[in-house]
Amino acid sequence: MFIGEYSHSIDPKKRLALPMKFRSELKNRVVITRGLDKCLFIYPMKIWEELAGKLGTLPVGEASTRSFIRLMLAGAIDADMDKQGRILIPDFLKSYAGLSRNIVIAGVYNRLEVWDEKKWTVYKKNAEKNTDEIAEQLGKLGVY
Repeated sequence: MFIGEYSHSIDPKKRLALPMKFRSELKNRVVITRGLDKCLFIYPMKIWEELAGKLGTLPVGEASTRSFIRLMLAGAIDADMDKQGRILIPDFLKSYAGLSRNIVIAGVYNRLEVWDEKKWTVYKKNAEKNTDEIAEQLGKLGVY
């Protein structure tokens, strides 16, 4: 399980070092794709294969379903980690998420999210303002 948030930076060669504590679970190979809310999602290969399988079974009759499948699958790349635990972030994904040099890696259960540091700060402040409302919704789902 991935949890926590970590400040990192993208080096001039567009490489991102993943947090040390997650590297063994990621097993040197990950999938990076466009995420929601203009961040990137990083999945371990096993989790990605399960997710891609589910996406492949969705009905493509609705435009919103097709769009989501395309967002996730067409925007995905597999990346090998080097010996220092770094992965290369391609320009199209870096641009999609608006990543600058300083980023935040957030552990979100089965994936990592990569955020531009400034965007993460704004997102987190907005989410923190709505914690009561979020808790109510989760309560309705039996989660909280």
